[in-house]
Amino acid sequence: MELTTVWFILIAVLWTGYFVLEGFDFGVGMLMPVLGRGEHGEVRKRVLLNTIGPVWDGNEVWLLTAGGATFAAFPHWYATMFSGLYLPLLIILVALIVRALGFDYRGKVDDPTWRKRWDLAIFAGSALPALLWGVALTNVVMGLPINAAKAYTGNLFTLLNPVGLLGGLTTVALFLTHGAIFIALKTEGDIRGEARALSLKLGAVAAVLAVVLLVAINVSTGSLPSWIAAVVAAVALLAGLFAAFREREGWAFIGTFVAIGAAVATLFLALFPDVMPSTTNAAYSLTTTNASSTAYTLGIMTWVAAV
Repeated sequence: MELTTVWFILIAVLWTGYFVLEGFDFGVGMLMPVLGRGEHGEVRKRVLLNTIGPVWDGNEVWLLTAGGATFAAFPHWYATMFSGLYLPLLIILVALIVRALGFDYRGKVDDPTWRKRWDLAIFAGSALPALLWGVALTNVVMGLPINAAKAYTGNLFTLLNPVGLLGGLTTVALFLTHGAIFIALKTEGDIRGEARALSLKLGAVAAVLAVVLLVAINVSTGSLPSWIAAVVAAVALLAGLFAAFREREGWAFIGTFVAIGAAVATLFLALFPDVMPSTTNAAYSLTTTNASSTAYTLGIMTWVAAV
């Protein structure tokens, strides 16, 4: 196996880890306005935030490591992807910063208006990345307009195509389901029951969206391994929803965990050996071979030393 293939697998694993772990964080943040309502709304919101309090910042390390690994092993992939997706990635970065501020500052002042504004920041800081990560990753797999100089020639609206938006809606639905099951796993009483019931409704929507997305991707650029991963994702999600229906939240969480992981694996398996397919001309596509450089070994060593 070539070293570039090994690093492609490693990067896929890192992105998978990020989505399955940060996914339920995003889900909890997006569900705060729904499960945090009622007479004891502030108490309920505090309970929801406490479920992810010990883990949300640690889960983001997967993103930093994935970006560092891409830069070290595939500098041309990194350059084309981050320049082409500059605006959505900037929006994601700002949203993550605002979200982190919301976690840290909403309890600093005992004022309902103050907390309400930071609650909105947490919601937006969770929903925007959940949507835009799906849009971005789907577009990378399906292909982008890249010219002979390996430069992106589209704009933001190029990314907002039907399949890209389907990818974004799918990640939002999956993260909401993942987050609802995580809340049910970590809480008791009314919140647990409401979260479990909500996960079944959200899961049904997520299942439909995910099947349509994964079939569309596999029909376009799939392979036997990617089809197998897609089937695993579908079975795991249905098993997780069945476990939630049976009030077995632990198994339900494992089901959505595996489902999201297999869905991300499907995308990377459908992408390989390309890393940035070109819709302008297949000859302009970036692959695991031409996305690396003669200096990438030194870059890998530097990245490993820094980590």
